Amino acid sequence: MAEENEDGTEKTESATPKRLEEARKRGEIPRSRDLSAAAVLMIGGVGLMSLGQQIAGDLFNMMQRTLSLSREESLDATQLAPALSSAAAEGLMACLPVMGMVMLAALLAPLVLGGWSFSTEALMPKFSRMNPFEGVKRMFSARSIMELLKALGKFGIVAVVAVYVLRRDTPVLLGLGSEPTALAIAHALQLSGQGLISVSAGLLIIAGIDVPYQLWQYAKQLKMTREEVRREHKESEGSPEMKSRIRQVQQEMARGRMMSDVPKADVIVTNPTHYAVALRYDDSRMRAPIVVAKGADLIAARIREIAAENGVPIFEAPPLARVLYRRVDIGQEVPATLYAAVAQVLSYVFQLRTARQAGAPPPAKPAVEVEE
Repeated sequence: MAEENEDGTEKTESATPKRLEEARKRGEIPRSRDLSAAAVLMIGGVGLMSLGQQIAGDLFNMMQRTLSLSREESLDATQLAPALSSAAAEGLMACLPVMGMVMLAALLAPLVLGGWSFSTEALMPKFSRMNPFEGVKRMFSARSIMELLKALGKFGIVAVVAVYVLRRDTPVLLGLGSEPTALAIAHALQLSGQGLISVSAGLLIIAGIDVPYQLWQYAKQLKMTREEVRREHKESEGSPEMKSRIRQVQQEMARGRMMSDVPKADVIVTNPTHYAVALRYDDSRMRAPIVVAKGADLIAARIREIAAENGVPIFEAPPLARVLYRRVDIGQEVPATLYAAVAQVLSYVFQLRTARQAGAPPPAKPAVEVEE
């Protein structure tokens, strides 16, 4: 069943990227304490098993030096305090590698789900949590019941594993007292590592259930209503009216740039009234003629008007004008299939320009034919 908002609307939509980012800024990310606990115990157990021999040797040497103090040194505070401080430092240094491994596991385990997150908002006090009615409500919520079941399951699995390990290793544990001290310490660390790994294996079973549940709960918590999605989209993309206005301004700016290129054209090919396409060709810089402006109806009329004001020739060729308008965008070259027809038009325009300059009669207008 879909979750409902406070106003009764159902949250049926998945969280948008913006909603997820806002939740992360508030410190709301999926977390699994069971996965972190299992990782810490597992790495701690591996560390004790792999480094137990070295740690045992260091601890044995520390104990041997400390217990070899004379009666006078033990009663003299000026000598006892430095000796105890040195012993504590040696013990800490001996355990430091395993402590570093455990700390590293604690830092890396959260990366499996939501990664690291530091949010000042999460540190701010929330006075709503001080409301006793809200506290009672949280105690009997579905999430609290799930956490209780998880805790009971975790306790049961850990208890079963612990009992099994203790029963299995009881003879070995009782035999530690008869072993040499250095060997007994190393053996005890090895047994501790095995116990931690066994318990962590049990916790991994809980984590295998908890991780999917936390991801599902997180996605459910951030679900949105359709109205919230529309509102967010409207805020991020802008209202339809604003977007329409922006497109209109952009079209006007593009049309203005297009109209400024009409006086530079060599010829305007027309329909004669519905379409107008401005062509320009410079054989020193262009492989083929290009369309510098085009338009239909009112825009076509404006193109013809600007061409007439600037002395740009207007050539009526309805089939060619229609094909150029439909197939060629502004700034693009004329396709090879239209080379012959456009060449006829440009050749006529250049001959007409030369004839006018020389005062000669104008050339005959060619009959341009193209397949539409």
